[in-house]
Amino acid sequence: MKIILLKEVKRLGREGDIVEVKDGYARNYLIPYGFAWRANKESLKKFEELKKRKEKILERKRKLALKLKERLEKVSLTLQVEAKEDEVLYGSIGEVQIREALKEEGIEIEKDKIKLEEPIKKLGVYKVEIALEKDINAFVRVWVVKK
Repeated sequence: MKIILLKEVKRLGREGDIVEVKDGYARNYLIPYGFAWRANKESLKKFEELKKRKEKILERKRKLALKLKERLEKVSLTLQVEAKEDEVLYGSIGEVQIREALKEEGIEIEKDKIKLEEPIKKLGVYKVEIALEKDINAFVRVWVVKK
């Protein structure tokens, strides 16, 4: 049976590929679980429309991410914390604290999008990477100062 893959399937193909598989595999697994459609004129046309809609949504997401990147690059966060004499913090600053500081600026970011190699443990100025989309990253300046 010829099918159109709607999602990538290991050892079979990528999204959009038209492949030949055994009837049972298609009827009992791929089609019911939403991995594929039967390959015919209707489904090819339907798949093309679906593909165009996905592209429009992705383009919209990219535009929003670029606007957010522009806004984030202008933001400079100041976090006041307790620190010892040798500029070492009592505790550390992680993704949660940075997310809260961004929220105070009116910017909502998910915690897992903030990329810190390790928690901040000293006073100073840091560049924190925020992954907005697949290939769009923004950098926010974070000033860690003593209370």
